[in-house]
Amino acid sequence: MAQKNRYPLPDLNALPQDIQARILEVQEKSGFIPNVFLALARRPAEWRAFFAYHDALMLKETGSLTKGEREMIVTATSAANHCLYCVVAHGAILRIYEKKPLLADQVAVNHRKADIPPRQRAMLDFAMKVCLASHEVEDADMDALHAHGFDDEDIWDITAITAFFGLSNRMANVTGMLPNPEFYLLGRVPKARPAA
Repeated sequence: MAQKNRYPLPDLNALPQDIQARILEVQEKSGFIPNVFLALARRPAEWRAFFAYHDALMLKETGSLTKGEREMIVTATSAANHCLYCVVAHGAILRIYEKKPLLADQVAVNHRKADIPPRQRAMLDFAMKVCLASHEVEDADMDALHAHGFDDEDIWDITAITAFFGLSNRMANVTGMLPNPEFYLLGRVPKARPAA
């Protein structure tokens, strides 16, 4: 049976002004409203907390993780959590940031076979351990990341991104949130250039 939204999406015009403004800003930038913005808006206080933490993790200017690496973590761990929404949506963002149309699929299916350098493989090895067996993390895991140039704050970032999207994956799965059709093609084919 096909997945469906289990909770109706709220009417954009009925949402608090600050949430409407943020959603319209995202729509202006991307050309559509990603379903997560409306799906979680049914609870405004939780929406604000969710996106405040999302932005703190994914838009931060400090640390050595690139925006693309942050999206790699989301894509790989969301695949492990069987979250269609996050794999498709964040896979699209990953393809755009890295300018590599095949990378998101590789990372989602098996990051160990993906076309990435050893540093990113070590990062994803750790993220997957946090995702699937955080109780088994030990000092040797931290040492392996240090050997690739990650510091303790970077390790915190990898952990926090993995943990936060574990929450997101579970909410998306239980609510039946589906990825917008627009996400499937983003970053796969070059944008048409306007005629000169």
